[in-house]
Amino acid sequence: MFHSHELRIAFSFFLLTLPLFSSSLPEGKGKEVPYYMTSDVKEVAGKSFDYIVVGGGTTGCPLAATLSDNFSVLLVERGGSPFGNPLVTDKRFFGFSLLQTDEYTSVAQSFISTDGVQNHRGRVLGGSSAINGGFYSRAREDFVKKAGWDEELVKKAYEWVESKVVFPPELTPWQSVVEFGLLEAGILPYNGYSLEHIEGTKIGGTAFDQCGKRHTSADLLGAGNPKNLVVLLNATVNNIIFRNNSKANESRAHGIRFIKSDGSSNHMHEAYLNKPGNSSTWGDVILSAGALGSPQLLLLSGIGPHDHLKDLNIPTIVDLQEVGEGMQDNPCIAKLVDTTPQKRLPETPEVVGIADNFKFIIQAGVLPISSNASRMPIAAKLAFPISKGKLELDSTDPRQNPSIKFNYLAKEKDLHECVKMVQLLDKVTKSQSVSSFLGIKPQEKLMSNSDELRKLCKNNVRTFYHYHGGCIVGSVVDKDYRVYGVKGLRVIDGSTFQESPGTNPMATVMMLGRYQGVKLVEERREICN
Repeated sequence: MFHSHELRIAFSFFLLTLPLFSSSLPEGKGKEVPYYMTSDVKEVAGKSFDYIVVGGGTTGCPLAATLSDNFSVLLVERGGSPFGNPLVTDKRFFGFSLLQTDEYTSVAQSFISTDGVQNHRGRVLGGSSAINGGFYSRAREDFVKKAGWDEELVKKAYEWVESKVVFPPELTPWQSVVEFGLLEAGILPYNGYSLEHIEGTKIGGTAFDQCGKRHTSADLLGAGNPKNLVVLLNATVNNIIFRNNSKANESRAHGIRFIKSDGSSNHMHEAYLNKPGNSSTWGDVILSAGALGSPQLLLLSGIGPHDHLKDLNIPTIVDLQEVGEGMQDNPCIAKLVDTTPQKRLPETPEVVGIADNFKFIIQAGVLPISSNASRMPIAAKLAFPISKGKLELDSTDPRQNPSIKFNYLAKEKDLHECVKMVQLLDKVTKSQSVSSFLGIKPQEKLMSNSDELRKLCKNNVRTFYHYHGGCIVGSVVDKDYRVYGVKGLRVIDGSTFQESPGTNPMATVMMLGRYQGVKLVEERREICN
């Protein structure tokens, strides 16, 4: 059944890109980390670094690790540590941690877009990779070419990530059933195990090893130079500090202001970029705070539409109209295939169907709705929506969510594609394989009434947690991810994307961190030579 209160609860766990466990664990508990990690803001306040990376998520961790090979790096994460918490590391507890959300310290910060769709954003070292379904699949070749990336360096960056945190899964009986259901529905060919984004049905990589232990992007920090890397946890950046060069008529990022994330104090602390002898070798403040966090921080720092900033009494540094524009969240429709909740262990997605020229992505899992009950949704996402929304500030408190509207299915083309997607999803859920596994009689009658399907799409649209945009390349940042109108400031994360890459963006945003880290090191080397 599509219309179900339990579907709303169950699917809120599906493919979470949202950190969810309690952040109260001492940093590093359960795992010895070679780099310096602290939650004491006073230990970092007043110090200087070659690079400051804001956001220790899926992109920020590999970026900071790569830069630390050659430079001193401060990585600032508003949440806590993922290490030592079974709700993060143990596959058996996948999804349970989403039940724990609060205003300041939970690893998931919930928000509801003005569309009325409930969503979450991450708040933990490792970002989405610390609590999502762990499904790993690269972007298609066209995405890489369109981005203008060096294809060989992209390949090496993917391989660097994969050598550390990606594994071939061992399919559960339910995942095998879904695999056959996808094939029965005509999602062909069968591609077996592959990390490539190719049409048909395939088994993807996973962040869970053979022992059921999750490996997040935070694990990639261990590949950096521990002598050059400082990780500050439970600290929220309030804004970027700029210095104005009146002679050159330009502003340059000089550092950051930050506060404790737990709401216990609004006292501001500062950290700075090292000032080199040669101005051309300055480092950067790099925002990797995600599709909500990075545009939010630009606005809080005075970079954005002048009229909007004026309304909040924020002095304008750069009147950059496109900040917060182009926000998208892939529309999703999910169907519960089990008739009642049962006590099953959670399962993460391990197979995927990629159909209709890459437009439709279908995956399945087993998701908890309470401590002793779970449901079995099969879900489909629309990969290339054209409807777009906008992000604006509701508050000047960086710990609060910005206002966000995604405009799900606002364009007629998206609604038309959603109808086609639901018809394909219907074939999968009513397949012989799925019906036999559930012990029910296959339903031969498929949904076909266009008006009913349109209504279903409008009334049941959900998030797939793959939202992106707000700092798009060519509008807010250039091809090297430098923010227009200022020096020493970049944005490197999914907020720069115009579409969500691959089946799931985790692989590509991890790769992006490594890729851009290597590019920055090469850039500095060329300047110095």
